[in-house]
Amino acid sequence: MKKFCILLTALFLGLSAGAQTPFQITFGPYLQNVTADGATVIWGTSADALSWVEAAPDGEDHFYAEERPQYYQTKLGKRTVGRLHTVRITGLKPASFYRYRVCSREVTELQPYKVSYGQTICSDVYRKKPYRFKTRDAAQQSVSFTVVNDIHENSDMLATLLSDVKKEQRDFVFFNGDMVNNMSSEQQLIDGFLRRSTELFAAEIPFLFARGNHETRGLFSDHYLDYFPTPTGEPYYAFRQGPVFFVVMDGGEDKPDSDIEYYGLSDFDRYRADQVAWLKETVASEAFRTAPFKVAIIHVPPVNSTWHGPLDIKKHFLPVLNDAGIDLMLCGHLHSYHYLPAGQTECDFPVLINSNDRAVEVEATADALNLKVKDTKKQVVQELTLKAKQ
Repeated sequence: MKKFCILLTALFLGLSAGAQTPFQITFGPYLQNVTADGATVIWGTSADALSWVEAAPDGEDHFYAEERPQYYQTKLGKRTVGRLHTVRITGLKPASFYRYRVCSREVTELQPYKVSYGQTICSDVYRKKPYRFKTRDAAQQSVSFTVVNDIHENSDMLATLLSDVKKEQRDFVFFNGDMVNNMSSEQQLIDGFLRRSTELFAAEIPFLFARGNHETRGLFSDHYLDYFPTPTGEPYYAFRQGPVFFVVMDGGEDKPDSDIEYYGLSDFDRYRADQVAWLKETVASEAFRTAPFKVAIIHVPPVNSTWHGPLDIKKHFLPVLNDAGIDLMLCGHLHSYHYLPAGQTECDFPVLINSNDRAVEVEATADALNLKVKDTKKQVVQELTLKAKQ
């Protein structure tokens, strides 16, 4: 009987070990915050790991031709161990192509005076070409990008709308809010749009995020910037690429802070009011003033609604934007398509409110903004051209 129990215990332990999830990359890598001199790469692993990125200028030589520089995530002088890996590649040249791969070394034990490692895994550069991206060029003559919004975890819709992004070599993609129904877990982000985005383009073409009201909801919403970092450390930020200066704003929630749906946790009236100081400073910058085109991005439109959030956005942001000479505002939120020419609303600039089943493709030069709105069958449902102001 004793031998039988020992055998049964050994068999159980063997089955348990075999059932353990193998160490692997669970999502990503995807690009964030690509600038003229750097880029952030983000990915996740199934267990705690020490991770790094190996990067090199683009070239005809094989990635294994020589040892490549390694970049680590560090904090307070130490290399970071965890499951979410956010590595900044620095010291790059503007308007240049780079190759990279990601590597993670499982940490099985982390003690003050002992660290034990398990398996090391890397993205494949033996059978496949390394991931490749281009640094930003503020002086480039044109820029192209695609905007989608209100996907609400419908990754099949996302794939339909963005299937041509890589083929058409877009500079980036804008996610204009409500990519998920709420933020309750990392897995929800992965299943909702991160995995599909990486498969389609995001390992080589960055996406930029304008936070929607649904990204403010849920226990995991406080981790928003861990997955979608910005130059400002806030969900709102600005940048120039080619002839366009982009102002990305955060309109917060759409109902009054006191609404029962928020359970006393919302403080978005104050948040929007505080954002105005940053907005005024941004539109006063030389980079903004000298750009041929100024494009504002915000999930919740300040028009076509009498709800509290849009009205508060109108109150705080619209006077600044009207005075600044914005050329176009891109919004979502309503799940229906509207194009409102300048002067048709309180906005002195045209407002395009995109639906949840269309993609807005934009190509800009110093002379014109050309927009094509396409449906799920890739049919152009509206085409617009905005000329540069003289």
